[in-house]
Formats: sequence, C-alpha cells, structure tokens
Amino acid sequence: MATMMAPVSAVEVQPQAEPFTEHEASQREVLRCDHCKLVQFRTTADTCRRCKKSLLPELPKVQPAIALVPEPATKSADGGPQVASAVRDLRHVRNLSQRQLAARMGVPRTYISKIENGKAMPTLSSLDRLARALQVDISALLRDAPTRHQDETAVLLADPFLAEIAKYSAHLNATQKSIFLNHVREIAQGRTRRTA
Repeated sequence: MATMMAPVSAVEVQPQAEPFTEHEASQREVLRCDHCKLVQFRTTADTCRRCKKSLLPELPKVQPAIALVPEPATKSADGGPQVASAVRDLRHVRNLSQRQLAARMGVPRTYISKIENGKAMPTLSSLDRLARALQVDISALLRDAPTRHQDETAVLLADPFLAEIAKYSAHLNATQKSIFLNHVREIAQGRTRRTA
C-alpha cells in the first residue's frame, strides 16, 4: 500500500539583521500603539507592527471662526429676493421655532414650513404680519441673502464691544473659543465663577 505524502513547501529564510550598536539602539524611539497597546520601536513608516495603524498622534481638527451672524444657507441664483431663506434666517437669528413664529402670526405651523421651503409665496398682508412677528422691516424679507447678511453684520459690529470681540475671535483656537463662550454664558445667566 503506497502512502501519498503532501508536497513540502519551501520555507523562506530571511537574512538576519545585524544587531544594533549601542549608539544606534539609543537613538531609536520606543512607542506604545494607542490602538493595540504594543510597545515597539518606531518604524520607518510610523505604523504599528501588529495592527498596522498609525503611531503618529492625531492632529486636532481646526474649528471655524465664530460667526456673529449665521451665514445664509442658500443664495439666489438670479440675485433676486429670497423670501423663503429670509424668513428661515431671521427666524433662526431670533431663536424662534416654526411653531412659535406661527403662533405670533396666528397661522398654522405648516404655513411657515411651506414659506421656508418655497412651496408657498406669502401675500403682501402675510409679509407684513411676518415682518411684525420677526420684528423687522418688511424690506428685510425682500432683500437678497448676501445683502441682508451684510446689513445684520454691520448692525452687530456697530456695537464697540462686539466689534472688539470679533477682532480677536479669529485668533482663538477651539479650546479658547469654548472657554470664552462658556464664560459669556455664565455671565449672561448671572453666575460668576469663583477663583481660588
């Protein structure tokens, strides 16, 4: 009875690396992988030997500068008035929900939704009621978004305190902006932080 033997595959022999001299070993950086926790020498590719993920620390994401007035979401293609975006932008600036704005006007919430989505065009009397509910002049609802944004920014920057804050806000990093905004909120709510 003949027995069949499986073919033996050749084992690849890799040349042995020469041992490091004391000087070379002292210059190699030892790192711990944040993902698999393997302690190892830094590789030339800066990747972990076990999980192949990067050994470099992740860079913090850069936060955009603080906007005093929210940028308009959509711009008119023809440059004409955009009542829908004007109502939406002004409602957001006033911190109103669609339901709150509808209650101020005495109309159903769905009517405000239709205006903001461009599915309904308000009549002149509805525009007047919208303007009064949003506490703006009716012309603010008929201006194009970029002009309205520039006007609102100019009004805010007319305040010397806000103008000074705007100058410095572009130079703050994300952590500094967060600390600053939290401090302003505490001051606005009448709370003061006690320092030791």
